[in-house]
Amino acid sequence: MRRIVALGVPTFGQLIAEPAFVLVDTAIVGHVSTTALAGLSLGSTVILTAVGLCIFLAYATTSQVARLFGAGRRQEGLQSGVDSLWLSLIIGTALTVALFVGAEPLCALLGGRGDDLAQAVIYVRAVVLGVPGMLLVYAANGIFRGLQKVRVTLVVAVTGALLNTALDVLFVIVLGWGVGGSGFATFIAQWFMGLALAVPAVSWALKGGADWRPRWRSIAAVGTDGAPLFLRTLALRVGLVATVMAAAALGTEVLAGYQVVNATWNFALNILDSIAIAGQALVGAELGAGRMAAARALTNTTLRAGLVAGLVVGAAFALVGSIAPQAFSPNEEVQHLAMVGMVITGIALPLQGWMWAADGILIGAGDFRYLAATCTAVTLVYVAVLAGLMLGAMPALSDQTLRCALLWCAFDLVLMGGRAIANGVRIRSDAWMGRPERCE
Repeated sequence: MRRIVALGVPTFGQLIAEPAFVLVDTAIVGHVSTTALAGLSLGSTVILTAVGLCIFLAYATTSQVARLFGAGRRQEGLQSGVDSLWLSLIIGTALTVALFVGAEPLCALLGGRGDDLAQAVIYVRAVVLGVPGMLLVYAANGIFRGLQKVRVTLVVAVTGALLNTALDVLFVIVLGWGVGGSGFATFIAQWFMGLALAVPAVSWALKGGADWRPRWRSIAAVGTDGAPLFLRTLALRVGLVATVMAAAALGTEVLAGYQVVNATWNFALNILDSIAIAGQALVGAELGAGRMAAARALTNTTLRAGLVAGLVVGAAFALVGSIAPQAFSPNEEVQHLAMVGMVITGIALPLQGWMWAADGILIGAGDFRYLAATCTAVTLVYVAVLAGLMLGAMPALSDQTLRCALLWCAFDLVLMGGRAIANGVRIRSDAWMGRPERCE
């Protein structure tokens, strides 16, 4: 448990960077107008979906570096990290161009209309300029996590969050730039963090014998190895996007309330994910060294830690939801709908804590194909259930509170609960502890 805490606490500090950006954006923009908050919900969903799909840059790098280090192949592990940095720049540049050009149709696809759509497009086109910097953060964090040296990521994350908050206040409140100022503040903070982590990561790798120059075949191999993990994340993001589309169809106030819950959930979720990533690095290293009994013991400890953290975080989440939604919007209806969503989700967080811990362990073991298959299957079921609710139950309900409650129950029980079942079935077996998919 001590090793998990030693890695988990600094990792949490690093993980909260992007959710903290969105949480601060939500609190500040929410006091501009309800339309601006709804636009932020759509725009941040586009950005978080696109960037979130690239989380394999962090997870696959962590798993690969940890296993190679556990096997005593230090130089190969560092070189794998450098290849991931190059891949992050390539993907980040392509994403920036695509999202800037496609901002309006993408936000419209999520259900944006009129002023909501206009605000969303402004936000996307401002914040997307920082995407390459954020992907550099992902890849560099993968190197430091695999090395089990995460204090530097904590320092950079905290500094970046403070910078983003200060710039948010300056651009949105002092200068009156609205939702665009919020996006521009995040863009600057993202590049600051990316460079602050990439430079020491490359320096560390060079000292360990790695080559800084791009090795195109190796870069392609990193992308290929991470493809199943990309599919797993894509499936999860489809589920999240479907939830946003459902909220948008229910009206501006429901969408604004959803943004408050979602931004807070993303923030709280990283407490749970930090435990998962600590387990990911530690279990990956034990598997790389061939110490199966130690890997199983760490697995059990990580799962218990995830459950306990979920209980604590869930209780705090529900409590905050019942007393503090007014911090995000002066609109009383938005406050009420946010409270409903936060209380329901807070009750479900213990299960999610266990689920994310199991998810991290399977990623650390390189069990990407299983995760891709099961996450896709669960998401298909969830989208079907959500479509049924939107076509059947939702039109029959006139009370927005009941609609909101039904939406969050579906999210927590079907999407998150389904993933918990799938991960639980796998983690009880020994199949995931076999030979990693790739350690060359």
